[in-house]
Amino acid sequence: MLDALIDAASSWLQPQFSLLGSPVTAIELVAVALSLAMVLGNLRVKVWAWPLAILASACYGVLFAASKLYGEAGLQVFFIGVACWGWWQWHRAAAAAQDSHRGVQWMSTRERWRAAALTLAAWPALGLLLQRATDSDVPFADAAPTVASVTGQLLLAAKRVENWLVWLGVNVASVALFAYKGLWLTAVLYGLFAVLSWIGWRAWSRQAAPRD
Repeated sequence: MLDALIDAASSWLQPQFSLLGSPVTAIELVAVALSLAMVLGNLRVKVWAWPLAILASACYGVLFAASKLYGEAGLQVFFIGVACWGWWQWHRAAAAAQDSHRGVQWMSTRERWRAAALTLAAWPALGLLLQRATDSDVPFADAAPTVASVTGQLLLAAKRVENWLVWLGVNVASVALFAYKGLWLTAVLYGLFAVLSWIGWRAWSRQAAPRD
């Protein structure tokens, strides 16, 4: 099924130009543009960021599968599901309050420790799965940002300020991973995402209700 999907998208996986010796495909260009618009929407707590997230994840799912980044590819399926939930949640909150910024809040200390523990436990588990079940050449390097991205996406959908710190770590790790795989345009994008994650952290910190 995966091979059939890649074959169906073969025209979008054709190189358009080279960057630092590696090909840049049409699907990567589209995914980068959608992802950048999505993050800018998230920074401003805009509901329209979620449909862009769905489209970007669909593009990246195909690209990562073709690049043998199976953890990242599977993550995009999860992202699409959470994006649908986040879209509904944010739209409902905005319609009720007429203020999309409402609901941005901090995690409790217990929530932070629980999120960190679950993320760290899932990393080696997924790494071992990718190592044994796929032909990935970077199973643990793929697994780390994958499991942290799950945490970040759930926190983003729940409007928790700390999601931006999680994304900061994910984006820094992803720059190295995508550079290693020759996805230079995406590596540059994630470098920009790292900067935007810090900006998002500062912006949402100001918007959030004071901590108890």
